Amino acid sequence: MKHKPTGFNATAVHGVGQKDPLGSVIMPIYQTSTFAFKNADHGAACFAGESDGYIYTRIGNPTIRDLEKTIAALEHGYDGIGCSSGMGAVTTVYMTYLGAGKHILSHNAVYGPARGIMEGTFRRFGVESTYIDTTDIENVKEAIKTNTALIYLETPANPTIGISDIPAICELAHQHKIPVCVDNTFCSPYLQNPLDMDADIVLHSLTKFLNGHADIVGGIIVTKTEADYKKIRPVMVNMGCNMDPHQAFLTRRGLKTMGIRIDRAQENAMKVAEFLEKHPKVDWIVYPGLPTHPQYELGKKLMRGPGSMMSFGLKGGLISGKKLMDSVQLCVLAVSLGGIETLIQHPASMTHSKLSPAARKEGGISDELVRLSVGIEEAEEIIADLDQALAAV
Repeated sequence: MKHKPTGFNATAVHGVGQKDPLGSVIMPIYQTSTFAFKNADHGAACFAGESDGYIYTRIGNPTIRDLEKTIAALEHGYDGIGCSSGMGAVTTVYMTYLGAGKHILSHNAVYGPARGIMEGTFRRFGVESTYIDTTDIENVKEAIKTNTALIYLETPANPTIGISDIPAICELAHQHKIPVCVDNTFCSPYLQNPLDMDADIVLHSLTKFLNGHADIVGGIIVTKTEADYKKIRPVMVNMGCNMDPHQAFLTRRGLKTMGIRIDRAQENAMKVAEFLEKHPKVDWIVYPGLPTHPQYELGKKLMRGPGSMMSFGLKGGLISGKKLMDSVQLCVLAVSLGGIETLIQHPASMTHSKLSPAARKEGGISDELVRLSVGIEEAEEIIADLDQALAAV
């Protein structure tokens, strides 16, 4: 009997049974728009869904399919749906469950574009939205409406690193027959599996931890059930936001080392957080690995590790933060996260700049907040760089 990998790293490396018919150890890049049928009956069977053959890359492709199946297994889900970007995944979920007269409930510090497209585009088509602090379950209870069609969580939240109680919110949502989607980008399936906590859908920006090398843009949706998968996939196909095979190939390659990358990054992050916490010029820091985190105990319950994302503020406020970011030499001043390199950025003027000042304030995204994504460089080098940059403040 053939051994089926069950461990995280074994699954990430070997996948779940998708093999190249010519015997390539690595699933090749099927850089093609269309696929030839064996005969007319085979073509008809493919279009009828009676055959698992391939038709057209927008609908399905072996390179993309290998990635989808592998990530679905890592998330303990039914199946995956690869998208052209993280926002492609977000928009596909929105388009599936929302419409005129429907309502979405989400975290007030959710990724800026995920909120921006809702308030700037979906609102024009009659979709209502409410953004609250979902780290307090009472806020969720009060905000649910009779027309709430989706609860969309991001935990830990971007960039405040607030942690929401996924099981408690899912239990509440399902009492009202509301599906729950969790953006699991900050944790990755290595540290957290929302579907195991009764979430219905999980999504990722593949650009971040799953690929891990800052060289692709992609997204993925994983569903808990076949029913939700069959609702969502046709929407992605019809919107045309499928992944490109080359991006899928690069992501699949990066995925193989995700476990060891995250181990190293969060080991570094703990040392960096402890350094910043003690630094006289740092006013505050939020990191799930520090006991001072507001949801420290909940984080230990939901997550298998604190991850490598943190936010902090300097005593000199925005001016000091800008000076810090202009003074780093090893850390890279850039948006995105989850790569092998340490990245530093200012959400209020960058990733969340499209939100109104009132929305940023409501979400706890203060002007002095600096977000740090810790990479896999030597921790001592990251700390030395931050130390010299803080000296310039």
